[in-house]
Amino acid sequence: MIQRIQSIWLFLAFLVLALMTFLPLATKEIDGSESVVYMFGLKTQFQSESGSEYKLALSLPLIVTYIAIAIICFVNIFNFRKRNLQKRLAIISIVLIGGFAFWCSTYINELPGGIEGATFGIGAYLPAIAILFIVLAIFGINKDERLIRSAERLR
Repeated sequence: MIQRIQSIWLFLAFLVLALMTFLPLATKEIDGSESVVYMFGLKTQFQSESGSEYKLALSLPLIVTYIAIAIICFVNIFNFRKRNLQKRLAIISIVLIGGFAFWCSTYINELPGGIEGATFGIGAYLPAIAILFIVLAIFGINKDERLIRSAERLR
């Protein structure tokens, strides 16, 4: 049974990362066409003679990296008996999420006309929230380690 607080924090980090799939990172409108950057790529809506059309440019390396980070966070939930491994994977997750956020920001810079005039969506702030949840999980892991050490001293 999962009963440790760090499991809850890691699950919340996983949920926040899962939300990144559906929420836009940035939006920019130029000459009647709207470009929206999602975690999986760039979606551009433009008006043509036949109506509104969409163009989607996927970024496969970005998608693969995102899925790997989400899987690491999810698998780390079930390592509550191996606290040292859980802490190492949490630190690795923080580094990977930071790198992923930087990579997303460079991808946002590829919007037509640059980043000026772009509005950032809530998806741009979700990596920071996921890192916060993982840091709270590390605090929970450290608290468990102190509790076990004090219990062993009493024996």
